[in-house]
Amino acid sequence: MKAKQLWFIDPGKVEIREHKLSSLAADEVLVKTKVSGISAGTEMLVYRGQLPKNVALDVSIKAFEGLDGSYPLPYGYACVGFIKDTGSALDKSIKGKKVFAFQPHASHFVCKLDQLIFLPEEISEEAGTFLANMETAVNFMIDGALQKQEKVAIIGMGVVGQLLNAVLNQFPVNSVMAIDAIKTRRDLAAKENLTSSYEPVDKELPESGEGFDLIFEISGNPEALNLAIELSNFAARIIVGSWYGNKSAKINLGGAFHRNRLKIISSQVSTISPEHVLEWTKEKRLKKAMDLILELNVEKYISHRFPFSQADKAYTLLDEEADKALQVIFTYED
Repeated sequence: MKAKQLWFIDPGKVEIREHKLSSLAADEVLVKTKVSGISAGTEMLVYRGQLPKNVALDVSIKAFEGLDGSYPLPYGYACVGFIKDTGSALDKSIKGKKVFAFQPHASHFVCKLDQLIFLPEEISEEAGTFLANMETAVNFMIDGALQKQEKVAIIGMGVVGQLLNAVLNQFPVNSVMAIDAIKTRRDLAAKENLTSSYEPVDKELPESGEGFDLIFEISGNPEALNLAIELSNFAARIIVGSWYGNKSAKINLGGAFHRNRLKIISSQVSTISPEHVLEWTKEKRLKKAMDLILELNVEKYISHRFPFSQADKAYTLLDEEADKALQVIFTYED
């Protein structure tokens, strides 16, 4: 059968290509996609041609094998669909099961069974598209090593920032400060009980100059690292969840950074720091992410739904009018 797949062709240009799927091997499945979510931070690096050259894409995702960010390439990693067919060696009872896959945006795809994550019926198809981003928020929490009654700041209130904010409000923190230049995002974050908001263009520090014990930098803007340093208390931790692609960060490591004994820690979702490996296995992190999706109303973060055939309009919106969008998803026609 044939499938339609999204390809990034050149900076600012995407197209949907049709290709014939391979026949199912004995241990493979055919999945029909119902919805997929755009991970705006990473995907806009791809869309704008800001990926570092000659660097392999996430090696933990089988679908990216052999890709290094050079055009043309398929991308995306938040597909939710249903198993439509199975190879001869697999149990036929899994047909029709709802699954999540780290697969590029496509109407159908073929993969090994172990590349799928089965979703409970309680998680809707649209809510399921948040699994990768929620797992990222879980990893940030693990790397942040949150302590009771700490003051926390989040720089960047995109989807991951909103999810992280909601998760932090489940913990006995002192307060959370949501920092973003986009007012609608700040206002949405501030609906959580423990959260207030701050516009980064302000010259004075929030809370009458009081700093923060834990700062998450997930804005995608390298310049935000200096803001994180300015906002830090003594011995604060700065968790850098942004992937800047080929953008460089000019960091002021004099004065406050050195004297305040600050820690800058990189964090991302594909791996975990060695000291947490035994306690936080991949399976446990995914289970925690699914539990949080069930506990929190994640679908409220969906701002736009585009038919897959109008993918170019979705990326144009995110590129030119990011202040109007939050989570954008594709729906797939029969």
